[in-house]
Amino acid sequence: QVQLVESGGGLVQPGASLKLSCVASGLTFSTYAMGWFRQAPGKEREFVASVTWSGLRTSYNTDSVKGRFTIARDNAKNTVYLQMNSLNPEDTAVYYCAAPPPFRFTTTISDYDYWGQGTQVTVSS
Repeated sequence: QVQLVESGGGLVQPGASLKLSCVASGLTFSTYAMGWFRQAPGKEREFVASVTWSGLRTSYNTDSVKGRFTIARDNAKNTVYLQMNSLNPEDTAVYYCAAPPPFRFTTTISDYDYWGQGTQVTVSS
């Protein structure tokens, strides 16, 4: 049974940083690309970032993250991270990690098979 468990969310002020983590179990982590998505109240879920199974290639939603976010992974720990810097109120959302089929690197939400429960990030003064 595949499980993805996010952590690291919270309430921060504008300009602050947060690092999200997602621990995976029930799958051969090193064969799965991983992605981060987010959903703000009243909006559709959107792609944030993804990383290949090796960690050597990444993709970002440049319109929304504009070089502020960095995705990385540690295959020895079955964990994918999202470092978020210079946070602003528009980043307020529930953040989800997700996994597509093995050896598939994609930014399309419908391609992802497994999802975590999400972690809330709130940016407010």
